[in-house]
This record gives sequence, structure tokens and C-alpha cells, in this order.
Amino acid sequence: MLTIRAVTKRFKKVVANDGVDLDVAAGQVVGLLGHNGAGKTTLVNQIIGITKPDAGSITVDGLDAIARPHQARQRCAVQAQANVPISGLTPNLAVELVGRIRGASKAQVRARAAERFERLELTEWMDRPTENLSGGVKRLVAFAIATAVQVPVVVLDEPTNDVDPMRRRLLWREIRREADEGAAVLLVTHNVNEAERAVDHLVVLDNGTVVAGGTPSQLTADLRDRLRVELRSAPGTRPPQPPAAVVTDARDGVLSATVDIGGAEELLAWARSAQRSGEIETFAIQPVSLEDAYVQLTTPQPQAEAVIA
Repeated sequence: MLTIRAVTKRFKKVVANDGVDLDVAAGQVVGLLGHNGAGKTTLVNQIIGITKPDAGSITVDGLDAIARPHQARQRCAVQAQANVPISGLTPNLAVELVGRIRGASKAQVRARAAERFERLELTEWMDRPTENLSGGVKRLVAFAIATAVQVPVVVLDEPTNDVDPMRRRLLWREIRREADEGAAVLLVTHNVNEAERAVDHLVVLDNGTVVAGGTPSQLTADLRDRLRVELRSAPGTRPPQPPAAVVTDARDGVLSATVDIGGAEELLAWARSAQRSGEIETFAIQPVSLEDAYVQLTTPQPQAEAVIA
């Protein structure tokens, strides 16, 4: 449904996208991961025709999105990073207006909106003025607006921003539902842990370049024999460095590292001792996650690792 090949976009001396390749099939949720400024939103803007690539091709549902941006845009549903300006409207009316603009009947849009608001537990806010809603609820309403009608390609740019943890789970379920109903879903995010649970495939973008792609398990394969440890000490102090560890992050009051799984027993004994002595307040030891793989992929190696003997 969505095919991107060798897309490159420059803004003067800044290369926002550099030869990006990406595919999203019908029924699939593909996560596009990257830090702020990695080029994610620039890529989205090219998919929907706001920005034209300097090179490469983009195909949406069989259409050349560069040559025919208007027609391609009609086959896309987009939730932008910023909330849509819907002051003066109720969520119900906002969704209905967008659905009617996109060609659906009033009855179709109202039925779809009612189901979605119920599943997102937003029914009590459906007919309230949007200026009286919280940022998280507005974000969920923006998702409902973007998906007011069914289209082949759904692009969601940071859809969970400001959403509380409980409704965030409901939103992930609705995103999965979009794919199950046949849409190709491109999910743009920097929330690595949530993406790990919600997507079929991941593409990691760093400085405008695709540095890795695969399923969450494929991206963490090289770290399966390691454990992640996080140590917390009192504010203004730095936790001690665990034995035989590769430090991935160290800052005021927090230290994160990975260790070989064979050293788990030694690490646990050391952490308990450090806690009893007051050197650390809390600790957590767990399998490595997608976040650890992401940090390894996007951090320059000379600065990323410090092996502690």
C-alpha cells in the first residue's frame, strides 16, 4: 500500500532524509522510530504531498504520490504531530465534518464515530466543546478525526502524546484495529517501549538515514544474552558502577547498563549489597528491550559504551 524508495530531501545544507526505503503492506503496522530531528515528520510530509522530495519515489495505493499528490492524499488518513484546530466544535461534530468532506454519509460517520468514542471511553465528551477538554482527550479526538473514514493508508505522527496510560492502551488497540480492517498503518514515534508492543515491523531512522529494520525480536537479537540494570541513588549523587557492565546512560541519580546474562547472580548480589550500604536506593534487573537496541543503533559507538572492569 505504501512504498518509499531512495527518498532524499535537503533543506539547504541539512539532509533531512537520505535515501530512505520503506514499505507498509495492507494489514500491517510499521513503526518509524527516531529521535527528535531524525527526519520522521519530513518523511510524512512527503508522503502526503506537503513537501516534494529532491529524489526518490513514493507510491500510495498504486499511485505516484509525487506526480499526483492530491489523489494520493485522498487515499491517506493522517494524524499530524500537532492537534487539529477544532475550537468551537464538539468532538462529534468535528469527526462528522471531516467524514462528510471525505465523502461518507452522515449516518456512516456518526456510526463509526460512536463506536470509536465508546472503545476509547470518550462517550461522555462527544458533545462537549473541545476547548474544555484536556490535551490527552483532544489527542484521542484527533485520532478519531483522522480515521473518520476507512482509507488504504493511515499515517499517525506521535499519536499517544499527552494521552494517559489507560487510554493509551485503548488507543493502541484501535490502531491495531485499523490494520486488521485492511489499512497499511505507518506509526511515527519516539516512544520505543510502546512501539515494541504495537507494531509488526520497525524502521529506525537516524539523522535522516535508515540504520535498521525488522521485527522487534530481530532488532534485539544481538542483545538476547545480556541483561539491563538500572540503578537509582539520591538526587545529587551518582550510583556506583556495577561490575563487568557496559554503561549506556549515566546522569544525576540514575545509571543504566547492560551485563552478560551469565553474570546475573553476581550482579544481583552486588546490587543488594549496594542497596544495604545506602549507595543506591533502588535497582531493577530485566531482559534488554527494544529501547536498548535503539540506543545502540543511534548512538555513536565511541561515546556509547564504557566497559567497566
